[in-house]
Amino acid sequence: MDANVTLATGDPNLAADHEYPLQVDNLRKSFGGITAVDGATFRVERGTLTGLIGPNGAGKSTTFNLITGVHQPDSGSVTFNGEDVTGLEPHQVAGRGMVRTFQIARELGEMTVLENMMLAPQNQIGEQLWRSVTPGLRGRVVDQEAELLERVWETLEFFEIDHIAEEYAENLSGGQRKLLELARALLTDPDVLLLDEPFAGVNPSLERRLVEHIHTLRERGYTFLLVEHDMDLIMENCEHVIVLHQGRVLTEGTPAEIKANEEVVEAYLGGNV
Repeated sequence: MDANVTLATGDPNLAADHEYPLQVDNLRKSFGGITAVDGATFRVERGTLTGLIGPNGAGKSTTFNLITGVHQPDSGSVTFNGEDVTGLEPHQVAGRGMVRTFQIARELGEMTVLENMMLAPQNQIGEQLWRSVTPGLRGRVVDQEAELLERVWETLEFFEIDHIAEEYAENLSGGQRKLLELARALLTDPDVLLLDEPFAGVNPSLERRLVEHIHTLRERGYTFLLVEHDMDLIMENCEHVIVLHQGRVLTEGTPAEIKANEEVVEAYLGGNV
């Protein structure tokens, strides 16, 4: 993937799908009498680190849930790599190459880090027992598991958590769990990763490591949409920032443009972040 993609000019509706793998159009979602997302519309450019910010209750996590199939929208659409994925189940969205992480890491605590990693890739031949014991397929299962194990160790080393591979996930620190969750997401071969507050509860040292890993992955062509409350972190690391307010996109632009926007200052920066 080419990470050096420039923004299209002219009518945004004419932009090539490959330049904007994720396009959100007029998403709406209500819970009872409360409208959580109210017509959110935005695009995410390929190969970028895009920030999604807004005050508490702006609809950021709900928007993530709508994009990835955790919730079904009342109306609107989500397009991924030119395909309408609105209403698909989370595993179907992930299978197409769009994967998310959560505010609270969801590892399998009673399994080791290595075992958690081995479960991440989809469509493994050995997932069905009959394939593992069928003579004609058993060799393929063994070969695939060997290849997967090699990928897992490479990924653990990349995230610098190979030394805790045999540790049970429930014993990890908050920061280590964040690293594990991002490592597992990477093993699904995604095009786009949606990170929901990946730095929450992470100490400064691990935060720096996470940021470095994310930038390295972006340079390799991965695309990120990032929700984060730390405004300095967003402004220092994202090329593009989208501001949600009361379920709508208030504005979007470069970090410098967002900082200079009076509506943002009033709606977000001037409040309790």
